[in-house]
Amino acid sequence: MSHPHRTRRPATRVLTATAALLAAAALTGTAPQATAAAGAAAPATGTGLTQYSGTVPLGTTYTGTSYQLTDPSRGGQRTLDALNQTGNPGVPFNDADNTWGDGTPAHRQTAAADVHYATAVTWDFYKAAFNRNGVRGDGVGTTSRVHYGNGFGNAYWSDSCACVTYGDGSTPGRPPTSLDVVGHELAHGLTASTARLGYTGEAGALNEGTSDILATAGEFFAENKADPGDYLLGERVFDGPPRRMDRPSADGVSRDYWSPDIGGLDPHAGSGPARHFYYLLAEGSGPRVIDGVAYDSPTHDGSKLLGIGRDKATRIWYRALTLHMRSTTNYAGARTATLRAAADLYGPSAPETARVAAAWTAVNVR
Repeated sequence: MSHPHRTRRPATRVLTATAALLAAAALTGTAPQATAAAGAAAPATGTGLTQYSGTVPLGTTYTGTSYQLTDPSRGGQRTLDALNQTGNPGVPFNDADNTWGDGTPAHRQTAAADVHYATAVTWDFYKAAFNRNGVRGDGVGTTSRVHYGNGFGNAYWSDSCACVTYGDGSTPGRPPTSLDVVGHELAHGLTASTARLGYTGEAGALNEGTSDILATAGEFFAENKADPGDYLLGERVFDGPPRRMDRPSADGVSRDYWSPDIGGLDPHAGSGPARHFYYLLAEGSGPRVIDGVAYDSPTHDGSKLLGIGRDKATRIWYRALTLHMRSTTNYAGARTATLRAAADLYGPSAPETARVAAAWTAVNVR
C-alpha cells in the first residue's frame, strides 16, 4: 500500500460515552445504603473490571443486602446469569462491594461487566445521536443473559423477549461480549422495532449491515482507550479475519459490491455492500490510516470518493432505516431510502445527498 495518509476526525461529535457514563455516575452516586436502609432498592455506581473495555463505571442497584446489575438510569437495564443452561431465563448477579469481575474470563462476573457496560454505552449512543430512549425507543432497558449453554460461540437478539443472550465463546476465554458484538446485537432490536427488516434475502443482508453500521458508530462513540473505535467487527472475539467495512471481501466470504445473487448468500456475507457503502460515505475511498488502523477502500466504478464524516453518515442511515425502509426493502430500496433521508436532513441538492448517490454507485447499487 503506497503512502497512506493519516486521518482523524475533528472533535465535533455527539456527547461521548465517557461523558454520559460519568454524568450518570454523578446522578446516582456511589453510596446508596442510606437511602436503602428501609429495604428499598437504590441506584448506585459500581466498577466493572472487564475483559475487553478495561475498568469502567457500571449502573447498579443496591437491594439493601447486596448490589445487582440493574441500571435504573437506563430504563432498568439488567444483566443476568444463565447458569450455562439453555432454558434458564437468568438469575441476578449479586455482589457485596459493587466491583464486578477481575478482567479475566475465569471470573464469572467479567462477561457480565463487559455486557452491562457495552449495553449502557449503546443506550447513551442512541440517546446522544438520535434522541432515542433505548433500543425500542420506549425507555425500557434491555435484559441480557451471559453464560448461556456450554461452548455456545455466539450471541443473539430475541424479538420475543426483547433481550440478548451471550454464550461463553467457541474459543476458550473469548466470550462474544466486546463493545462491537454487543452493539451489533442491540441494533437488531432497533431494526426489529422500526423497519422490521427480515433475516433472509437482501432484506436480511441489510439487517446485518445495519447492525454492523450502528455497532461501528457506537464503538467510536465510546472513545474507550482499551477498545478504540475502528471499522472492524468482532476482531477481539472471533478467529479468522474480522468483518471489515472498507473492504468486506477481506474476510473471504463477504462481497464488496452488489450482484444479482447477493440475496442468496448468508446475510452476514451479503451485508458487505451495505457496510462498504457506509464506510465510503463516512470516510471516502483509497488508502488511509484512522486511529492507527490501515484501510484501503476500492470502488466498483473506479471512482475516487470523499467522505462526509461518520456522524452524518450514521444519521442518514438511521433516518432511512426508521422512516423510509420496510420489512422487504432490498438494496435498490436502501439507495432510495438513504437518498430520501439525506434530502430530509441536508436538502436534495446538498453535497451530502450527492455523495450518498456516489457511494451507492461505488458499490454497484444504481
